[in-house]
Amino acid sequence: MKQKTNNKVQKEVNINNFAQIKLLLTSLELRRDLLIEHLHIIQDHFGYISEDSLMSLSTLLNLSMIEVYEVATFYAHFDVIKEGGKIPPKITIRVCDSLTCEMSGSNELKKILENEFKKDEVRVLRAPCMGRCFAAPTIEIGHNHIDYANLNKVQVAIKNNDIFPKIPNYQDYNSHLTLGGYKILKEIRRSSKSNDWYNDLIKADLRGLGGAGFNTAKKWNLVSSEKGFKYLAVNADEGEPGTFKDRHYLETEPHVFLEGMLLAAYAIKAKKCFIYLRDEYPVILEILKKEILTLEKNNIITKNYIDLRRGAGAYICGEESAMIESIEGKRGLPRHRPPYVSQSGIFGRPTLVHNVETLYWVSKILTNGPNIFTNIVKNNRVGIRSYSVSGRVNNPGLYLLPSGSTVTDIIENAGGMLDGHIFKAYQPGGASSGLLPASLNNIPLDFDTLNDYNTFIGSAAVVIVSDQDNIKDVALNMIKFFKSESCGQCTPCRVGCAKAEIIMSKKEWDIPLLEDLCEVMGSSSICGLGQAAVNPILSSIKYFSEELK
Repeated sequence: MKQKTNNKVQKEVNINNFAQIKLLLTSLELRRDLLIEHLHIIQDHFGYISEDSLMSLSTLLNLSMIEVYEVATFYAHFDVIKEGGKIPPKITIRVCDSLTCEMSGSNELKKILENEFKKDEVRVLRAPCMGRCFAAPTIEIGHNHIDYANLNKVQVAIKNNDIFPKIPNYQDYNSHLTLGGYKILKEIRRSSKSNDWYNDLIKADLRGLGGAGFNTAKKWNLVSSEKGFKYLAVNADEGEPGTFKDRHYLETEPHVFLEGMLLAAYAIKAKKCFIYLRDEYPVILEILKKEILTLEKNNIITKNYIDLRRGAGAYICGEESAMIESIEGKRGLPRHRPPYVSQSGIFGRPTLVHNVETLYWVSKILTNGPNIFTNIVKNNRVGIRSYSVSGRVNNPGLYLLPSGSTVTDIIENAGGMLDGHIFKAYQPGGASSGLLPASLNNIPLDFDTLNDYNTFIGSAAVVIVSDQDNIKDVALNMIKFFKSESCGQCTPCRVGCAKAEIIMSKKEWDIPLLEDLCEVMGSSSICGLGQAAVNPILSSIKYFSEELK
């Protein structure tokens, strides 16, 4: 069988492989936008994706081989094997090398694991943040996460073939119902009353909790005002290093989030909801599959109203337009603006994009009233924030605190500094926010409060750095992350991050050169990755210049 694309005949398709792939993919429609889902099925079945499988898939989807190949090789979790290439071993260990895990010895652990196992039996890879910073160092064997990882735990897991996700106890559909779940959604769907519930959201002044902080009610209005049918897309690609709030809410109270999503969908009359979930969260994938099916069986939603999509290892897909490209089955390349996704999002339709935690609080506010937000005031800030806290504290974890909390409050709630460690610096909002010194310990960590310091609260991922940490190493860890996760679309980000790593790896930084580089990256990069990648560099220069010599 030969593949025809654009009237040209390409390499012959392996007939046996074609038949196998066709049978393997019977559970999904053969649609262009489901390309990544089909790639996952092939990867999960074989443990890799062969050239023959790509050829068969391109034929089945009536796509060019190059288009399928470009998508497959864009994402880190697809192992594309060229003809005659070496097939990866059955077991893959991914070692998190985010800042908190590196502080906890992940680099040393990776070397130990590489020396412990035969390379043809076990593959050891670095990996970006897995959303488990409270239990650093973290690794993933297959789809099983091991917290506070060490050699012994890994050996036991491999011996027992413990490579599958472990589903924790969580609040399922029936438990949610007993707590009044879906009552407000049903009332709103039945009610002729117009906007009482919507007014509650306005009173709460809820802002987007993915990082941008755009007013939620205003966002609904913007999308609603567009003509024609709309979509809702949930950004559950929680990839900012140090962030694990969305993972927590999805693993414990998935229906609070799901109800908030359906409320938002009702508000804009969404034709369909998409949930884009990062592939590093296999536990949540299983939870959502089960609970979405339960919603269908109980007539809360119609069949396929919620479309659950699985990411494939690309931080850039946390950017909303890149996420939408991925939902459409393409490489996750950020779009130029305008138009904005609220005008032209998924398949060119107006699309409301929300973060998981935002929708969690939509549900809480509309169920319990706006006072759960408005009655909490600290340092002239109103509301609540979910702070993901890690680093040199005694009790890392997720802390629900008033929005006006300072890093001093956060450290205190997290059990104080580790014994023998003195507070030195902190990330206020993940790697993208850069570093602030301990002397700036009384700034309310909320939206807008950090503007004067050229940083932001972002995802509220607070990483605590001590006197036992080298600022150059801390900043280098962050720039290595941005380099590895650049989508490569624009030169300032792609080349700039690589160049910055080289300069920052030297004994003494060339500060004037780095400052020039940051100016170009910050002003010319297409999306927030390249623009924010400069923050760790500039903040280190501003506050810790003596350590850079």
